[in-house]
Amino acid sequence: MSMTDPISDMLTRIRNAGDAGHRKVDIPASRIKKDITKLLMTNGFIKDYILIRDGKQGIIRIYLKFDAGKNVINGLKKISKPGQRKYVGAKDIPRVYNNIGVAIMSTSRGIMTNREARELRVGGEVLCYVW
Repeated sequence: MSMTDPISDMLTRIRNAGDAGHRKVDIPASRIKKDITKLLMTNGFIKDYILIRDGKQGIIRIYLKFDAGKNVINGLKKISKPGQRKYVGAKDIPRVYNNIGVAIMSTSRGIMTNREARELRVGGEVLCYVW
C-alpha cells in the first residue's frame, strides 16, 4: 500500500507515541523526514534521534523529550496537505503561538523553521506547526 502523505504519518506517529508516554518512536526514513527530525532536535522538541540502516530505506528512531512526565511537544499540526498545499511569501511567514512554537517550511534553500526563513527572506511551503 502506498502512503499519500508520509509527513503526516510521521507527525501522527510522534503525537501518538507522546500521548501514550512512549520514550521512543520508529519512523521509516527519508531525506525530508531526517531534515524535519533535525529541526525538532535543534529547537528542543525531541531529546535525540538515530538513523538505523535496515537494508531498505532505513529507520529514524526518535527519542522523545519529557518534562515532569509530560511530553514537551504540546501539539503538532499538518498545514500543507497533498490536496491543498499552503505556500507563503517571505512577508507572510506565520508566527506560531506568538513565537512559542515553530512552523517547519520547505523553501528553495531547504527545510527550515519560520524564524530562519524570515531571516533569509525566503518564502515556501508551510509543512507543519509544532508547539
